[in-house]
Amino acid sequence: MNLKSGYPFWLIKNGLPYEYPKLNSDIQTRVVVLGGGISGALTAYHLAEAGIECIVLDSRSIGLGSTCASTSLLQYEIDTPLFELTEMIGKTNASRAYNLCADSIIKLGKIAEKVGLSDFSFRPSIYFAAGTKDYNFLQKEYIARKKAGFDVSFLEEKELERTFGFKASGAIVSGLAAEADAYSMTHLLHQHNIKKGVRVFDRTEVGQVVPGKNKLDILTVNGRKIRAKKIVYATGYEVTQILSAKIVKLKTTYASISEAFPGDDKFWPKKALLWNTANPYLYMRTTSDHRIIVGGRDDMHYQPKLMARSINHKTKLLVRDFNRVFPGIEFIPEFSWAGVFGSTKDGLPYIGPYKNHPHSLFSLGFGGNGITFSLVGAEIIRDLCLGKKNSDAHLFSFDR
Repeated sequence: MNLKSGYPFWLIKNGLPYEYPKLNSDIQTRVVVLGGGISGALTAYHLAEAGIECIVLDSRSIGLGSTCASTSLLQYEIDTPLFELTEMIGKTNASRAYNLCADSIIKLGKIAEKVGLSDFSFRPSIYFAAGTKDYNFLQKEYIARKKAGFDVSFLEEKELERTFGFKASGAIVSGLAAEADAYSMTHLLHQHNIKKGVRVFDRTEVGQVVPGKNKLDILTVNGRKIRAKKIVYATGYEVTQILSAKIVKLKTTYASISEAFPGDDKFWPKKALLWNTANPYLYMRTTSDHRIIVGGRDDMHYQPKLMARSINHKTKLLVRDFNRVFPGIEFIPEFSWAGVFGSTKDGLPYIGPYKNHPHSLFSLGFGGNGITFSLVGAEIIRDLCLGKKNSDAHLFSFDR
């Protein structure tokens, strides 16, 4: 399954920083983590920290799926606004889901420091009105977040322009968000995990999973066998091919990164993450090497051939969208790419066991909040592997 197209900046910038072997012999382990992207790396990290033996398998080279295409805006906001999620699943559950994502940003920052990732920075996040008609919507969302205890403020049009240098009828400013290089973080997590005893194999495709009474035999395409107690599917959108239920709608998003700006990026006040109320929404951030990333212009479908053909046209539209917000900044695109993402009925991920898949657990961080969901999923998976009850697991279960 093709999860990206074009030239993702992080892959070009970092290349293939580490080598991982293919699996060329039969082995045994307690847990197999299927998927070596950011979700699998975080899952293996939490398992290893808990003393649970595990291995990681990926059919590609590490990080070459969705991870290298991620624009890595780390926000606690879920694709479903808090006030709408409250109507869907209740105030307590909605607030808890949002708070879990907020906590995840802080935890990700600590993990980034621990594994030696320098390209991780906490930032404010600005959610601004795409048009005057969205002002009341933003006010309603601001009130919901304020009542839930989040560090937010509401800026009117003149104050927003004075503080952040662009015009909109209103905006919610959140004090907690971050940006990162998810591709580098994935590799650094694996290197840390390897030192803890985790074995990581890439270019190793699983062909069949055969469940037994208290075990699984995982058979690779090249004829190797892994015997394990459990398997964790952290393969993201590709896992939809083995699930009977249609739990996610696959879509395509587009991103472009500018040439580096000379000097610094003081033109971008507080280096905030920006996104708006449009559907699909426009999102923007800066990078540590003084570039700007702009993304959006989503297609509400997943068609690999069309995705590749659309990149140039979508880039022109994204530049135009950027210029409408910042007409005084010249955005010259250097690299552009497309990636697959998905939306669920409530904007929440799916984590935990799934019917008719014995000894199997899933960590599927669908949506625009995939990396924070991956952290939440890793914690829940760890607890389930330890035989512990996790009080938040019901929020993300398949039968919710």
